[in-house]
Amino acid sequence: MPDPSSDLYSFLQSKEYISEDEESSDSEENGSHLRAVNDFEDDAQSAAKESDSNLSFDTDDVGEKLRHTDPDALNDADFGIIRIDDNGVVQFFNQYESELSGVAPSDAEGQNFFSELAPCSNNRLFRGRFKEGIRKGELDERFTYTYTYKMRPTLVDVRLYRDDDGQNWILVQKQ
Repeated sequence: MPDPSSDLYSFLQSKEYISEDEESSDSEENGSHLRAVNDFEDDAQSAAKESDSNLSFDTDDVGEKLRHTDPDALNDADFGIIRIDDNGVVQFFNQYESELSGVAPSDAEGQNFFSELAPCSNNRLFRGRFKEGIRKGELDERFTYTYTYKMRPTLVDVRLYRDDDGQNWILVQKQ
């Protein structure tokens, strides 16, 4: 018989899912069902944490992982993550990028990345690659760049990516 002092057992009994009259004499079977439920919940939580923790700048499939990752996990990433529309307007700006650039996420969202936030990127090397990828309908570029606007020159690795849903991502990692 399950331990009557357990919180789950008491809750189920209070909701009349388990009555004292209907308790099974086979306590091992009842305990195994509870263990199965707990194991399932633990596995689901571990999978979610593992999915979020696998977010790495250098992972080949990071672009596709981004669209399936919740904003809190995007903010916890150890590299900059910016989502922009086809015109370059910022839709998401994570905490790492905020700290690197000195721009609050709320101030960045709605601004044009190339002309308002990082005009130093408004050139053929950066914006040109972005525009070409949008024109082709596929974007997966990686290059080294130096940010210079409103900051001391900062060498970064940049990834430009367009996911299967048509969302555009700029990933930035300080060298």
